[in-house]
Amino acid sequence: MQPSLQITFHNMDPSPFLEACVREHAAKLERFFEHIMACHVVLDAPHRHHHKGKLYTVRIDLTVPAGELVVRHAKPADHAHEDPKVAIRDAFDAIRRELEDYARRRRQDVKTHTAS
Repeated sequence: MQPSLQITFHNMDPSPFLEACVREHAAKLERFFEHIMACHVVLDAPHRHHHKGKLYTVRIDLTVPAGELVVRHAKPADHAHEDPKVAIRDAFDAIRRELEDYARRRRQDVKTHTAS
């Protein structure tokens, strides 16, 4: 199933390059869990009054059966996020880990401790 993908640019002009980057990363998520219903990605540039480099933030809302997974990736001290492509990559790495954990719980692969 192809999930619906929505990309929002906040405090920045839409970029076909960044949109393609997001679409590429979003397509890879189905390898980890194929029942993704929707994906909403918000790319946010900081306000223009910052004195140092712009640090981009990325928020991903992933709708799955029985819930929603949300990652807001912003590392104020990580100057690698001055590049929006790096911020996108890191956010999708984080949501991938969340999705893998969710899929493991759905398959009941998570260890449970029995009461003695």
